[in-house]
Amino acid sequence: MSTSPSLRVVVADDSVLLREGLQLILADAGHQVVAGVGDGDAFVAAMAEHRPDLGIVDVRMPPTHTDEGLRATLAVRRADHSARVLVLSQYVVAGYVDELLAEDASGIGYLLKDRVADLRMLGESLQQVAAGGTVLDPDVVRQLLGRRPVADPVATLTPRERDVLELMAAGRTNAGIAEELVVTEGAVEKHTQRLFAKLGLSEGDHHRRVQAVLAWLRHTGIDLPD
Repeated sequence: MSTSPSLRVVVADDSVLLREGLQLILADAGHQVVAGVGDGDAFVAAMAEHRPDLGIVDVRMPPTHTDEGLRATLAVRRADHSARVLVLSQYVVAGYVDELLAEDASGIGYLLKDRVADLRMLGESLQQVAAGGTVLDPDVVRQLLGRRPVADPVATLTPRERDVLELMAAGRTNAGIAEELVVTEGAVEKHTQRLFAKLGLSEGDHHRRVQAVLAWLRHTGIDLPD
């Protein structure tokens, strides 16, 4: 795994063995683990206390071992919108991704735990999320892409709408898109609403940004690793 740049990281996993193993991997790569915790509440507290470059959290933790890590991540992001979090999951649960990306995809990652063994992929994912990008496990992307028809409505977008969608897929907020394109946020909002309409995403769809990004991935024919 790449050792540059070094990151300050909080790790949350209720399995002491897995948590310590991940901490060793991170330390060997030159990163500083500022806290290792075993439940969602402790993760929220550690993220607030240490303000790390990145938090890594397991989805299923005490007390119910269902979605405590997801809930903790959402709480962290509501308290500090700039917080970067990589969520690890044992299984593909596409619904979790919907919730994570519903409001803003920047600085969020979702990987299956098996990917931890791929040090190159793990290292790249850590750096991308810490830099404000978005990382989705290839298996999750495949499942999400399978929800919608194969048609390519992205081809109907204007060049400016395509620019907006491409930056949205890169994890940019509307403010970030406006800065990149040197336009107002109001203009970005208008382009966003128009591209949503062309992609067939109604106002009642609470996960329009997620579905729009998936449409872009389908259009670009992104090569997903195995």
